[in-house]
Amino acid sequence: MIISLGLVFIALLVLLLLLYVEGGHRGSINRLEDLDGRTRPVDIEAFRNLMDPGEDEFLRANLPGRDFRAIQRERVRSAIEYILNTAHNAAVLVRLGEAASLSPEPSVAVAGRQLVESAMQLRAYALLSVAKLSFRLALPGVRLHDGRLADNYRDLSGLASQLALMQYPTHASRLSSLL
Repeated sequence: MIISLGLVFIALLVLLLLLYVEGGHRGSINRLEDLDGRTRPVDIEAFRNLMDPGEDEFLRANLPGRDFRAIQRERVRSAIEYILNTAHNAAVLVRLGEAASLSPEPSVAVAGRQLVESAMQLRAYALLSVAKLSFRLALPGVRLHDGRLADNYRDLSGLASQLALMQYPTHASRLSSLL
């Protein structure tokens, strides 16, 4: 059991390293149109439900142990997929924010720097959350909750929308469909 947990942890670290290196660094993102095809959709409400400790408690109280563990593993796998999508999107938004931070317009440059900072924080938090959830995947009875990530991603999307509104007022509404 200890060996398998160690192997899972090492595999997770390698996966996270590859994800971090890959995430969002393919090509420059200077305009809103550059985001097409580079982001992955995230359903915030479904993500929030997967991360909700109350939902876990409800399932734990109403399902037999074996069924709870099976469903919990599926919920954790789904949550990890959402987290990886948020980390990927955050990496893409870092590139968009970096380009905006070079703008001659001071308000756009400030918004770009804020977007970069928030996206980097979310990315680090996402990687930590994946590690925690991977531990839960091995031991589904363990209670580790990290529900703030969905809210942090919603806030990051809001910052990106504000930046898009400053730079591309007529096309800014497209951003919410991309994230």
